[in-house]
Amino acid sequence: MKAGLFASVLGVVMICVTASPSKAASGAADLILTDAHVYTLHWGEPARDGTPAPDAPYTNGTWRPDAAAVAIRGGKIVYVGSEKGALALRGKRTRVIDLNGATILPGLVDSHTHFVELGAKLESVDLTDVATEAQAVALVAERAKSVPKGEWIFGAGWDEGAWANRYPDKRQLSAAVPDHPVVLRSLHGFAIWTNQAALDAGKISRSSPVPVGGEMRLGPDGEPNGLFLNRAATMVDAAVPPVPPAVVARHALKGLSQMAADGYVMVHEAGVGSQAMAALQSLEDERRLPIRVYAMLSLRDPPLMRQWIARGPDRDSETMLVTRAVKAYYDGALGSRGARLLADYADKPGHRGISGSGYGFDRDLARAAMKAGFQLGIHAIGDAGNREVLDFLEVEFKAEPNTAQGRHRIEHAQVVSPEDQPRFARLGVIASMEPPHAVEDKSWAEERLGPQRILGAYAWRTLRRQGARLTFNADNPGSDHSIFYGLHSAITRQDKQLQPPGGWYPAERLTIEEAIRAYTSWAAYAAFREDQTGIIARGRWADLTVMDIDPFALAASAPEKILAGKIRATIVGGKLVYQRQGQDPSPPRRP
Repeated sequence: MKAGLFASVLGVVMICVTASPSKAASGAADLILTDAHVYTLHWGEPARDGTPAPDAPYTNGTWRPDAAAVAIRGGKIVYVGSEKGALALRGKRTRVIDLNGATILPGLVDSHTHFVELGAKLESVDLTDVATEAQAVALVAERAKSVPKGEWIFGAGWDEGAWANRYPDKRQLSAAVPDHPVVLRSLHGFAIWTNQAALDAGKISRSSPVPVGGEMRLGPDGEPNGLFLNRAATMVDAAVPPVPPAVVARHALKGLSQMAADGYVMVHEAGVGSQAMAALQSLEDERRLPIRVYAMLSLRDPPLMRQWIARGPDRDSETMLVTRAVKAYYDGALGSRGARLLADYADKPGHRGISGSGYGFDRDLARAAMKAGFQLGIHAIGDAGNREVLDFLEVEFKAEPNTAQGRHRIEHAQVVSPEDQPRFARLGVIASMEPPHAVEDKSWAEERLGPQRILGAYAWRTLRRQGARLTFNADNPGSDHSIFYGLHSAITRQDKQLQPPGGWYPAERLTIEEAIRAYTSWAAYAAFREDQTGIIARGRWADLTVMDIDPFALAASAPEKILAGKIRATIVGGKLVYQRQGQDPSPPRRP
């Protein structure tokens, strides 16, 4: 679609986002993107029920792009509007890319990720979507053929939720791989499965102390059976040899590069310890970070925390690495029955999970971080866990009113009692949530919670209706972080197989605009970057995501086709940090 047609289609909307080239910039652009479907998000916020704002490019149920071209200079957007207007800024050295109808969105942000673990996973045995213990063991045994005897083998991705009633143990794994210590981390990281060689290497036995909030499963002989749940996973982590700093940096870079290839311009790394922080700082100093990193320090690393509390958070930084938040852990996961519930688990009477100090939450350290100006992102899954975190924050806000401005977050906010849902908006607490978790957990979540409590789980629309701010992510490598999967999950409540028909508890679906904002403008707000990124407008960072589909159009006509989308390019600070197949991000011209 060329500029002339855009002008006739968009009419008044274009006036809102364009400026004459003479006013928009003095001098030539570095990069101009033309013939694009640009959705700037530079219009009013949707209502709590998802209704688009009056000034949105939305008419009679149909979305329209509100610009056709973007011009960039010096890492900033200098013009957004018509193709003719953008090309007026063309100079001798300007690179012009004809996108042939591809879609440009504000750069995507994953607001809760573990990209160092993602990088490590890319080098480990991938157990994602493995259905049985035997299949997992076979994959590990195959890997062992190429690994020198005695070296550790790592894997990740088996689903601790789906396997909860038939957890694996060490027997098959030990028999198939006797000469290598093996550590297999679960999908969401709340369970670890090992063989006997790993237990021997870590000197783990029936007499080993188990952390509060953890469970070390025992076999018929009374010895550890190789399965460690919730905080007991730290017992295995302590047994693993330290990862060399160079390897941590390699994993970080590999994970970030993968996120760039998947369209993300920024990630919020949830739980950065000393080793990862050193690696990130080194990559920043060497100017090797491909995308922006919003680092959330791990509250479980007291020495690092004390160092940063004394220093104070980064503020208003233009650097690629910004450290302004702290990740805390309040309860466990629902799949492994570690999440703290107000009433017993429906499928395990007498058990309610564990939370707070029993799960290692250091209130004094969290309080000190808040007073020092850090944003808290507190992991809470269960309805009791969420209530207790909200209680903690409310008490602190009353004691130290300035801390209420910290844009504090609850990470996951997975099961929230109806009584507590309005408190997110009242306290100004952001709900940082994962659309893929709903469609992945649907096969067992109701078994854990029962038919009534499930109504308060994965409740995106309900929280929005109550006025809560949302931001979305995939909590990778626990879930597929594809933006297309995330958007599809958010607007349909269906998995990749389009199940169930009509969606799982479809009343909690969001609109396509809300879902995209949760990965863009709302995520920018959660990182105090709403004035620099999140929308496409003159003066903002040139952080853009180019894709081969128009999700706004497909959401209404064929939402299942969103799953087939591909990232064409990722632009950070005006630089192409990813181009599909090493070429200009130009798909075949649309008919």
